[in-house]
Amino acid sequence: MYLKRFYDDRLAHASYLVGCQATGEAIVIDPGRNVEIYLREADDQGLTITHVTETHIHADYLSGSRQLAHQAGAMMYLSKEGDEDWQYGFLSEQDRLVGDGDVIGVGNLELEVMHTPGHTPEHISFVLTDKPAGGPSIGVFTGDFVFVGDVGRPDLLEKAAGLKDTMKKGAEALYASLQRFKALPDHRQIWPAHGAGSACGKALGAIPSSVLGYEKTTNWAFRCETEAEFVKEILDGQPEPPKYFAMMKELNKVGPPLLDSEMPPHLKWSTDGTDRRTQLVDLRGTSSFTKGHPKGAIFLPEGGAFVTWAGWLLDYDNDIELLLSSPSELKSKVEGLRSIGLDRVKGYFLESELPSDLVLQKSERISPEELEPDASYILDVRSQAEWEEGHLDGAHHIHLGYLTEHLNEIPDNPVLHCQSGQRSLIASSLLQRAGKNPSDILGGYSAMEERKLTHS
Repeated sequence: MYLKRFYDDRLAHASYLVGCQATGEAIVIDPGRNVEIYLREADDQGLTITHVTETHIHADYLSGSRQLAHQAGAMMYLSKEGDEDWQYGFLSEQDRLVGDGDVIGVGNLELEVMHTPGHTPEHISFVLTDKPAGGPSIGVFTGDFVFVGDVGRPDLLEKAAGLKDTMKKGAEALYASLQRFKALPDHRQIWPAHGAGSACGKALGAIPSSVLGYEKTTNWAFRCETEAEFVKEILDGQPEPPKYFAMMKELNKVGPPLLDSEMPPHLKWSTDGTDRRTQLVDLRGTSSFTKGHPKGAIFLPEGGAFVTWAGWLLDYDNDIELLLSSPSELKSKVEGLRSIGLDRVKGYFLESELPSDLVLQKSERISPEELEPDASYILDVRSQAEWEEGHLDGAHHIHLGYLTEHLNEIPDNPVLHCQSGQRSLIASSLLQRAGKNPSDILGGYSAMEERKLTHS
């Protein structure tokens, strides 16, 4: 047997390739949309991807199951569990719906389907057995059901997909799934679909995998003694789900669009005006953006936060153009955007090729000491939980992810801050694009606390 874990840091997303080396067949579980990584790995190992599956209709990224099955000529095995609101709508004649107790055979390997509702009604897990080894099952691909140190949140259908009165029912179903799951032998390995940083839970561990016996001892969810205790705990303090989760739920249900392998073209800057519906996204980094950027450019940060904030803030219905420092950055940035269905990238500009006479805007940034005591409008763009922990007297609060919905409410010359200064620069770019002349505080709330300039 061959098992390979793939991990996308931008989405804290884990997927798996499992192959039978005796027959050369392989299955991929919960694939992302960059399917080339699975095809390359299978080829390197002398395997052929014959099966593709996923644990549920995902909310935090666009599934690669359809894309991979299309390119590999593989069969999809998708859940038939759950209610009619969340049934897959894109299976072909060769694909198969599976439910509790069904077995997917991959050469000499078996994956038994276990219905594990709660995070979503249709959620299934896969119990892996290596038949030639002659022993019991090895472990379980748990998807968004059980993580290391946490379990999948049951509130997303209500908060992200708009299905009312589903949070409590989901929590109760999740508790029942855990009672069934913890009756399995303690030696079972747990291979989850997410790690630390995912918005699919509130306290995910960074360890790649775990063992059921260990989770029974350390995972808070297994230690809850009653359903009421569990429901209260699981629904308390969940982070705000990014706005794009609703789009992912819908696209993953009806079928993600198939992609070609072409990258967007290299563009030349035109001075004859730009369609204001087009979103120019500046990905050159903080220093370059603050020193000067084209009018209307939207700043998005480097690193793992790039994809999440793109999903929060970019409009899926309009085109996107990228401003890059180097063409070598294009592939990773486009793949990041495509991983959450932001496919409308028209092309990219290079910093070095911007016209010399192009008038650039600068970002106005001030130190904590420069904040005027009588500043008329201070905007805190942190999360609700951060705001409740402490905030400036008289400040206004709008979570960065919802800022574009409230632009008309914000007066000219606002002063912005977040916790450390990154989110406020994103907010500054959005407000500058809207003509509001913002400034943001370097170092954010942390720097003001350090200098004892905060009052809450």
